[in-house]
Amino acid sequence: MIRVRGQNDTEDRAEATVPEAAPPDAPSRRAVMSGLAAAGLTAALPAAAVAQGEAAGVPFDPSALERQAQALAAQPFDGGFPPLPAPLARLDYDAYRDIRFRKERAFLGEAGGPFRLQLFHRGFLYERPVAVSLVRDGVSTPIAYDPALFDFGRTQIEGTLPSDLNFAGIRIHAPLNRPDRLDELIVFVGASYFRFLGQDQLYGLSARALAIGTDAEKEEFPFFRAFSIEVPPADAKTLTIHALLDSPSVAGAYRFIVEPGRNTTVRVSATLYPRQDLSSVGLAPLTSMYFIGETDRGHSDDYRPELHDSDGLQIATGSGEWLWRPLDNPQNRRISTFLDREPKGFGLMQRDRAFASYQDLEAGYERRPGYFVELEGAWGEGSVVLMELPTDNETADNIVAFWRPRQPYRAGAPVRLAYRIRAHTGEDLHPNGKVVNTFIAEPAASGAARRAADATALRSRRFLIDFGGGTLKTLLDDPSPPEIVASASAGRIVATSIVANPHVGGFRAALDVRLDGPGATELRAYLRKGDQALTETWSFPWSAA
Repeated sequence: MIRVRGQNDTEDRAEATVPEAAPPDAPSRRAVMSGLAAAGLTAALPAAAVAQGEAAGVPFDPSALERQAQALAAQPFDGGFPPLPAPLARLDYDAYRDIRFRKERAFLGEAGGPFRLQLFHRGFLYERPVAVSLVRDGVSTPIAYDPALFDFGRTQIEGTLPSDLNFAGIRIHAPLNRPDRLDELIVFVGASYFRFLGQDQLYGLSARALAIGTDAEKEEFPFFRAFSIEVPPADAKTLTIHALLDSPSVAGAYRFIVEPGRNTTVRVSATLYPRQDLSSVGLAPLTSMYFIGETDRGHSDDYRPELHDSDGLQIATGSGEWLWRPLDNPQNRRISTFLDREPKGFGLMQRDRAFASYQDLEAGYERRPGYFVELEGAWGEGSVVLMELPTDNETADNIVAFWRPRQPYRAGAPVRLAYRIRAHTGEDLHPNGKVVNTFIAEPAASGAARRAADATALRSRRFLIDFGGGTLKTLLDDPSPPEIVASASAGRIVATSIVANPHVGGFRAALDVRLDGPGATELRAYLRKGDQALTETWSFPWSAA
C-alpha cells in the first residue's frame, strides 16, 4: 500500500466482500440505530438508516460505546453515505487546503484547559462524514455543522451546504513547546489514520487504528465514523478521545488518551468485534516513507544525501533481545516477518538526527519523530510484519509495520487490546549499544576489475555496521576489542573485522558476505564481550542475482 504524501490526510478506498446477511439472532437495524442515537453517533451513519431524530445532550458511557460497536458488527456492513455536494466534490488539492477552521471558534477553550479542538471540512478526497461530539460531565452533545466555523479563503462554494454535512476529522492543539503558544498536537483524518507530535518535532510518519489485508492483494481500510471528546478540567494533563470504528470486516470501540510532552504518548485501548474471521489483521500499524538512505543512494541524483521519515524498524522481543532492521527502498515489494511471543514493543524510528544527513532546510527530516509501540497485556504469539514497497520519489508512504497475531480473530468473538505509542526523537530505548550506521560496499578496493574478471563478484558484499552507545565508549582503549557475533541464513560470512570508531563512541564492524548463487540471505550481527551482549542485534536482508 502506497499513500501519496500530498494526500497523506485523505481517506483510502476499501475493497472487501460485504457480508450478505446478519446472523439470525442479530438485533434489528432499527435497534442498532436507536442505540447509536442514544450515544449521539447517528450523524456518522447513512441518513436513510437513522431510525430516530437527532440526539443532543444524551448520557455518554464508554462501555455503552462498546455495546454499540458490538451491535453494529452484528449487522451487515453499510458503508454508504450521501454523496458530497457537487461544489465540494469538485475541489482540487489547493482549493481544499484553502478551507481552514477559524481558530477563534475552537472548542474546549471555554473550559479553561490547555487543549483546543478544531475540525476538518469535508471536500476534495474527504468524502466520508464523521460525527463529532463533546462529552461534558457524562453528557454527550453533537457539534452541528456550521459554515461559519470555517474560513473558505479564495475557495468559492456555490449554493447552501446541508446542515447535516458533518466533518472530515479532528485536530487538537495544546501548548506543546511553549506555555504561551498553542501547537498542533494530534490529528485524526482519513480512514483510521492519526499523527501526533512531541516537543520540537515535525510531522512525518503516521499511525493507524487497524490494518486489514495490508500485505494481501486487496487492502481494507477501517474508518472512524464518530469521535467523542471528553471536555477536560482546567488543570488537565491529558485529553481523552473516544471513537467508533467500522469496516466490512470489523467494528470497534476505541479510546485514545493523549499526554503531550517531550515524547508525547498516546495510550490506546480498543475492543474489536469481527464480522468475519480476521486472518490478515494488522494491529497498531505504522506507516512511513523511505526513499534514499545510506545503504542505497542509487534511486536519485538529488543533492540531498538522505530522504526518509524513518530509517529503521526497532523491535523489543519477548525474550529481551533488541533488534534493529535498517529500512530499504527495494526494487520489488518485500515483506519481512519477525516471529515472536509476548513482544514488548516495536516501532518505526528516525534514528539519524544530523541535519548534514538530509540538507533539507524546509522538510526538516532530522526533526521527524519515530513512533514506538509498547504493548500492554498478553498479546500471545505472532509476528512483527514489515512491508517495504519500491518508490521513485519522496511523496509516497511506502513502509508499513504492524503486529499480526498467529491465530486469526474469529467472527463474533470480541478482542480487547491495549498499547501506547510514544513519539521519540532519537533517545536510546534500551541501555545497550545501538546501530548508528549501515554501509554496503565491494569487499575489495578493486571491485570494478574483479567484476570484469569474475561474474560472481556481484554476489559478494561488505557490510559495515557502526555500533555506538551503551558501554562501548569505555572499551575504545581496551586491547581486547568486542567480538562480532554474525550469522547468515544463506551463503557464507567469509571474513569479519572490527575497529574502534570514536566518532560514534563505539566500533565499526565489517562483514564480508558471499552467496554461491542467485538468491537471498538474512544477516544478523551484534557485539559481545565474554558472554555479555553489548549491543542490539543488527538484521539486514540482502539478495543477489
